[in-house]
Amino acid sequence: DVVETQEHYKSRWRSIWIMYLTMFLSSVGFSIVVMSVWPYLQKIDPTADASFLGWIIASYSIGQMVASPLFGLWSNYRPRREPLLVSTVISVAANCLYAYVHVPHSHNKYYMLTARALVGFGAGNVAVVRSYIAGATSLTERTSAMANTSACQAVGFILGPVFQTCFTLIGEEGVTWELVHLQLNMYTAPVLFGALLGVINIILIFAIFREHRVDDMGRQCGSINFEGEESGVLDQDAEGNIDQVAVVALNFLFFVILFVFAVFETIATPLTMDMYSWTRKEAVLYNGIILGVVGVESVIVFMVVKALSKKTGERAILHGGLLIVLVGFFILLPWGKKLPNIQWQEIKNNSIPRTTFSEMLMPFWSLQAMQLPSNHTAEPTGCPVSQSWCLNIPMIYLAQYITSDILIGLGYPVCNVMSYTLYSKILGPKPQGVYMGWLTASGSGARILGPVFVSQIYTHLGPRWAFSLICGIVVLSLLVLEIVYKRLIAFSVRYGRMQE
Repeated sequence: DVVETQEHYKSRWRSIWIMYLTMFLSSVGFSIVVMSVWPYLQKIDPTADASFLGWIIASYSIGQMVASPLFGLWSNYRPRREPLLVSTVISVAANCLYAYVHVPHSHNKYYMLTARALVGFGAGNVAVVRSYIAGATSLTERTSAMANTSACQAVGFILGPVFQTCFTLIGEEGVTWELVHLQLNMYTAPVLFGALLGVINIILIFAIFREHRVDDMGRQCGSINFEGEESGVLDQDAEGNIDQVAVVALNFLFFVILFVFAVFETIATPLTMDMYSWTRKEAVLYNGIILGVVGVESVIVFMVVKALSKKTGERAILHGGLLIVLVGFFILLPWGKKLPNIQWQEIKNNSIPRTTFSEMLMPFWSLQAMQLPSNHTAEPTGCPVSQSWCLNIPMIYLAQYITSDILIGLGYPVCNVMSYTLYSKILGPKPQGVYMGWLTASGSGARILGPVFVSQIYTHLGPRWAFSLICGIVVLSLLVLEIVYKRLIAFSVRYGRMQE
């Protein structure tokens, strides 16, 4: 056995902190422009419509879904610094491209689409980040490190829109640097800030990041990723097969967890506009505040589960998290007798307008906000009569909605952290890059399908069907968890090298 020196321990944790930063920047890259994509798209290319916006929003997740397994495979056979640097360079270049999409005289919307897809492609490095942290921590350190990683990701999602809001002070016109054709305004400043953070990340990866790996008991060991004399000893505990049933089950559970949260995020604004007659501005403001509070709640939960898991174990906490999510969506079912206020407006052919697939991919509240005729002076509020269910489905009371938000904000981060932690422990000392890539890809796929679910099931069948189906999906995931419960154990425990 190679005993870990103090110098090695410090270097290992410095490298893990660089991975935390990389995860934070990945989520900031997504959220920092979400609020301004539509007005910027209208400004640079008047031919773009709401349908095309759907593809731009989805392109990030599609890019990440494609890139995650590729970067994961790369990290299995080469030093992880390589895919980390390449992915970060791609993200920086994509952000710079986004800042220059106004320059071409035509097809500007396609340049924006390419830029956002490349930002998502660069964000595929989260698979490398997760696999590195899994390999650089012992079993006792793993849950805490995974919780910190998820907390950094959550903070990135929270702070992205905050950065965007601060940059609105620059204004739409801003400052133009003619020499390099750069317009520094409220649309381009956030991505250039993101590019600057990416450059800092690249410097830190070069200067501080080192390849480290320890086995489940914390002993230093070597792999193909190690460099020079830091190799230590080869891990003799890697012998044995990974439990593929447990791997598939956790991929399914992770997909469900991210799918229901994507539905929750997407449905928030249209639901509140329909149920409480909020205007677009009110819905975006109030739900922004609610989601911000939920984000803070999530960060606190990430910190709490680190201590709680030591007493109860990850499987029990995952089970409890899914139950909390189930209760959260069950509460959202309409139970009362009072109907929502009806928004009376002209309906052509008495039918719900057809929605294209690309429109399904965008957050439904954005689509709903964009379909108002330009000659409207007063914004109609209430549940549109074009949604036939508005005439007979009881409203969801505000207390129900707030309670549900609190419960989902509690259950989701618990499930997120426990899924990653259990997954990494099941894989054990085996190279985890590809496996983590597939897990990340399943999450990206869930974020793509969430808006599709909302735009079809909620719009056409109403909240009772939508939330009943979500409850059914969560119940199914609980059944899957029960079936594989005894198989969700660490690789070393499975082969008798450690006790659970």
